[in-house]
Amino acid sequence: MNHETLQEWLVYIDSLHFRGIDLGLGRVRAVYERMTPLSCPVITVGGTNGKGSTAAILESLYRAAGYRTGAYFSPHLMRYNERVRINAEEATDEALCQAFAAVEEARGTTSLTYFEFGTLAAIWLFTRTGVDIAILEVGLGGRLDAVNIIDADVAVVVSVGTDHKDWLGPDRETIGREKAGIFRGGRPAVVGFDVSDSVWHEARRMGARALIAGRDFRYEARPGAWRFVSGAGTRDLPYPALRGGYQLANASCALAAAEALPGLTLTAQDLRTGLQAVRLAGRFQTLPGPGPRVVLDVAHNAEAARTLAQTLREQRVTGRTLGVVGMLKDKPVGEVFAALRGSFDDWFLASLDDPRGADAALLEGALRGIGLRPRGLYGDPVDAFATAIGCAGPDDRIVVFGSFKTVGAILAHVQGPGGGGGGRVV
Repeated sequence: MNHETLQEWLVYIDSLHFRGIDLGLGRVRAVYERMTPLSCPVITVGGTNGKGSTAAILESLYRAAGYRTGAYFSPHLMRYNERVRINAEEATDEALCQAFAAVEEARGTTSLTYFEFGTLAAIWLFTRTGVDIAILEVGLGGRLDAVNIIDADVAVVVSVGTDHKDWLGPDRETIGREKAGIFRGGRPAVVGFDVSDSVWHEARRMGARALIAGRDFRYEARPGAWRFVSGAGTRDLPYPALRGGYQLANASCALAAAEALPGLTLTAQDLRTGLQAVRLAGRFQTLPGPGPRVVLDVAHNAEAARTLAQTLREQRVTGRTLGVVGMLKDKPVGEVFAALRGSFDDWFLASLDDPRGADAALLEGALRGIGLRPRGLYGDPVDAFATAIGCAGPDDRIVVFGSFKTVGAILAHVQGPGGGGGGRVV
């Protein structure tokens, strides 16, 4: 079955499987075995928070060195095209439609989820365009995520939190074991700074060559620059273009992975250029323009909220800080709000128009549960954001957070959707 537009394809693949998330590799691996395998080096990046930033940093480092890169991210903010980048440029509608058609032909009668279908399409595009390296961000967990059909040459687990307990397990140690499922015996496994003990235990059990943060590599923050220290030596580097001190941990994991990957050389200049050129929307992203500063951050779990609170403390403003938030109802709303208590002078709570979206009244209950009251309740993030803009002075800061859906809505509002397709946020 062929469809003429990307949006038609997205509607179609969203309807194929009987559930949106159905973890397991049997179906997706069976289809992949009917397709041309990916033959370039692969770095797989997993973790609760920071995996998108780490993948984007790796992409930028290898682009700076002149390598042809393929990078796969999820979810997207405004356009599905954001998920698949070749040479740091979003895949076109035409290219994605061709990739979806190739997966449709290969799958036969095998049912695939939206994410599985999209993962195979990204791999098909990377194979067809002959990339020198593929960087794959894990969608959910690790062991049973569709990305794990690829035996990565280097795998990274950046962090472990307690998001997605219904799918990954009841506690951090169990979730860590699931995320460590992307490691392979005899191959480098980068273990990040904020992980559970189960991650490096699992790396050892598998026989992976573990590179452990704090033991095998580390970083030092310094005025105007930072230092990366590993077995390969010490490098003084510029800060990544992605803002926030926490990005040094992500950059360190990326550098450790790059050092562990044989065959693709990165010079000191490549590292400097790549760090300064990296881009990824929605990670403490500050919008340009006069008036109040607008910050967009996709923080949607307790760990990310604590990091956001710390970054807001580090980067102070002379005026007030206003919070615009919309969340999914299956997220730990109370924990997120508790982590950000004291971060905002006013809260603007928005409903999300999504089957999983939380109503603003639900958010209000959670906020009152920690002894705070919102400035107002709004039908969608754009309404909440417009009201916050109207209340803000030139020295104030507005922080939009809580979900990819929330940040995407504001980006679309201020920039325009820019074409492409929508689709499920998974």
